[in-house]
Amino acid sequence: MKKKILMLSDHALSTSGVGCQSRFLIEGLLEKGEWTIRQFGAAMKHDDYETVFINEDYIIKPIDGFGDRSLLISAIIAEKPDVVLIFTDPRFFTWLWEIADEVRKVCPIAYWHVWDNYPYPDFNTPYYEDTDLINCHSYLTYEMVSKKFPEKTNFIPHSIPNNIFYQMEKDEIAYCKESSLGKDRLDDFVLFWINRNAKRKRPADLLYSWSKFIEKQKKNYPNKRVPATLLMHTDPNDNEGPNLFNVVEKFGITDSVVFSTQRIEFDKINALHNISDACINISFAEGFGLSTLESMQCGNPIIAVKTGGLTRQVVDHRDGTENGIALDVDNQVVVGSQTVPYIFEDYASNEKITEAINSMFEMSSEDRKALGQKALNYVKSEFNYQDTVDAWHSSLNKLIDDYRGGKFKYWTLEKLG
Repeated sequence: MKKKILMLSDHALSTSGVGCQSRFLIEGLLEKGEWTIRQFGAAMKHDDYETVFINEDYIIKPIDGFGDRSLLISAIIAEKPDVVLIFTDPRFFTWLWEIADEVRKVCPIAYWHVWDNYPYPDFNTPYYEDTDLINCHSYLTYEMVSKKFPEKTNFIPHSIPNNIFYQMEKDEIAYCKESSLGKDRLDDFVLFWINRNAKRKRPADLLYSWSKFIEKQKKNYPNKRVPATLLMHTDPNDNEGPNLFNVVEKFGITDSVVFSTQRIEFDKINALHNISDACINISFAEGFGLSTLESMQCGNPIIAVKTGGLTRQVVDHRDGTENGIALDVDNQVVVGSQTVPYIFEDYASNEKITEAINSMFEMSSEDRKALGQKALNYVKSEFNYQDTVDAWHSSLNKLIDDYRGGKFKYWTLEKLG
């Protein structure tokens, strides 16, 4: 009999990072032939709330938010899952941990977890205690949590199937570059940035640093445009960030910045990676950073801040070499809120960002290609999709076997006298 997973995460058919990763995991597990999966697919709002029956083992019920206790209890009673698997920020699941004792009487709770930065979040400890399996998709998170809960914490990184992001043929790349950027940019160095236009991603700082890079290079290209394009796949008018059209105009770089603003499918994102020479991520907090992994899987080097999950991408943990240019943290600040009292934010200076862009630009195309090949080989070794699926398959099987074998002992309340 197949084991049943009840998953709570972003909708697996959505374009969010959590949604995409949940889809890749679901599809990989189903290939094993031993699982059947029901997902509550979260979003702020859905266009269609009809249940999606992909097949008998892959069913998604769209919901607003990540659910509540009555929804979960009803689903557990109806579906009788072997495990409840949750995947996103812990703040969205406080209601679940409040009823963890009820849930764990029926099945264990597994969590695909990330925490952006140090110090260790003591305020999360009660949540970790009420979780039976914690698989961390950033090594930094694994380092923090495994010290407190070594018996149930694993490192299982994000990964991407090889048929989604990959190196295209040269003639395809040339065609896509011309159709996306125009003939006048065919020979340009292209730096790719793909993120939400939000404060955490530092889009205005990137534009400022890019303007300083262009200014620096103008002396080498008198009376002509610097052959460099910053390609930004984002919404310049997103309310979560600055008006990027105004920022570009303010810094005088309208002729060197191209915005890709439409929601597009994986194949078109893959093409944007392939027409680029490098990818950059300067976020001050980044649990993982999927855009840089996508870029490396397409054979491109990256520029990234050594923070959160980016560190293990841009720095080869085996020998300390870099898969592009790693930016040191120049300034670290402590921020917080009532629900997250403290966490570090890591900032690389604009000057260092400018230097990194300039260094990548001045690198020969042969050296960039060699660095990109190094990055691709690293992905194949350390972020292999099948390895991720296999690790989840093994850890979930062990969790269920341990649960059925009575390994977990929970407190019970008995009336005396």
